[in-house]
Amino acid sequence: MRRHGRPLLRDIRRTRAWPVLAACVIVIAELGLLLREQAHPDRLDSVVDTAMVASFRSHQGVLPWLALPGSTVPLIAVSIAIAIGCLVARRANGVILAVTAVPVTAFLDDTVLKHLVDRTHFGQLSFPSGHTASAMTLATVLGVLLHDPARRTATRMARAALVVVACAVTALVAVGVIGLRWHYFTDTVGGVALGAGTVLTLALLIDLAAGQMRSRGATEDATTSQQCVSQAQQ
Repeated sequence: MRRHGRPLLRDIRRTRAWPVLAACVIVIAELGLLLREQAHPDRLDSVVDTAMVASFRSHQGVLPWLALPGSTVPLIAVSIAIAIGCLVARRANGVILAVTAVPVTAFLDDTVLKHLVDRTHFGQLSFPSGHTASAMTLATVLGVLLHDPARRTATRMARAALVVVACAVTALVAVGVIGLRWHYFTDTVGGVALGAGTVLTLALLIDLAAGQMRSRGATEDATTSQQCVSQAQQ
């Protein structure tokens, strides 16, 4: 039962989450301002995008597979798998995080930021990259759920390896969407910041709501106990 009420971010993890979240917000805000209403690559995009496209000129068939993990069906499948794992582990807060993270990221990306920044790539709104943001969202969800310093070294290493693989998949998704000319490099940077920032914000909010519920329950229990004592004395 201890796991049932364990916060998603606790102790040093919560302390580290705030500066990371702040960095994500700063990256999105600064890039959004710099790239607002642009329809062309900046200097960094020109260098990175040209090199990426040239590298895969003879391997175009690989690029859709690299971008695939950031598309709808794989995202839903992995989210469900994570939620089931949290159900087995009796982590209700993990289930909530797993099922809400990708939809919230997609909403912020497609409905808010893309229209707010209004950057286009071949006529399509492109900042931030939704594929990259969603892939980074799941990588961050795994990072939040699997980080547990109390576990044995071997278990910690296996968990860390899984998170590293998820981050590597995110990098490959970014390569895929750049190579396919769906996005500029800076779009993928914004996507990484959006995905990580969204998950950390959700985790902090879920922990806050759970803490308030525990406090309210403790207050009600204390009130009930006092009433029982008063009735017994009478």
